[in-house]
Amino acid sequence: MLDELLGRGSLKERIEELEEENHHLERQLEAEEERRADAASERQDAEERVNRLQDRVTELEDRVERLQDGDADREFRAEETLRGGRLDEVLDRLAAVETGPEGVLTAYVADGHEVPDAVRTALGDRAGLVGRAAPCLVVADDAGLLSACLSVPVAPEPFARWDDRVAVERGWFRPTGEHAVALVRSDLFALAEYDGDERVAFHGFDSDLKSQHSKGGFSQARFERLREEQIDSHLERCRAAIEERSADRLYVLGERSVLSRFSEVADVTASVDATGDPEAALEDAVREFWTVRLRVP
Repeated sequence: MLDELLGRGSLKERIEELEEENHHLERQLEAEEERRADAASERQDAEERVNRLQDRVTELEDRVERLQDGDADREFRAEETLRGGRLDEVLDRLAAVETGPEGVLTAYVADGHEVPDAVRTALGDRAGLVGRAAPCLVVADDAGLLSACLSVPVAPEPFARWDDRVAVERGWFRPTGEHAVALVRSDLFALAEYDGDERVAFHGFDSDLKSQHSKGGFSQARFERLREEQIDSHLERCRAAIEERSADRLYVLGERSVLSRFSEVADVTASVDATGDPEAALEDAVREFWTVRLRVP
């Protein structure tokens, strides 16, 4: 009653209300602090996950770099130039390989093409060497006993397959049956027809070309135009001689700059470095064309 007389009752009620409000605010503050703590913990966990992922990415990048450096440093275990009897011997060995079902892989990898997954599976960390050897025929077995890359004079379409034998055709590497070989340079032509290794016909000629521009007289532009006309006339003569051949199959060898003029009539074109008179140059060109490079990855 004294409190009421002195007005303390209303004050006490107000104090209780404020204490209750303060307690409520304290609970809100505690909840907010807990929420912030949870958020900070979640943020911390997320940051740790990001750091772990970044570490994993760095690890994988380092691994890729090491593998790439390994390919750069890795060398073929053996290299050999094959021709004639030695080439026949190697081809016979490959043809004699026999395994269980799908025990040996044969693949042709064209220049500029990706190395097939089957080759990567068979050769593992040595598969990078195949890209350096391409275009090539790859042979490998599932036991890791056999691995070879061979250049192919008469290349097949790209393929990769597992079988119980090496998928190799003699005609990819050695002259077989009736065929003709033409050597075309801007100043020389030679054509021979063959039955296997045996030459049965030959025809050749060369053309005089202006080799340099003399001072005075012709302008440089006129000299170059006349020389191009001479080359065009020579190549037309070569084309006419090729059309007179008897054999259907035709391999055209010679200067890279003129080969495109014969791609539509040739089964195969190949750049070779052959000099001398027509007959000797053709012999050199044929020898170079049928030479195979063997590399062991």
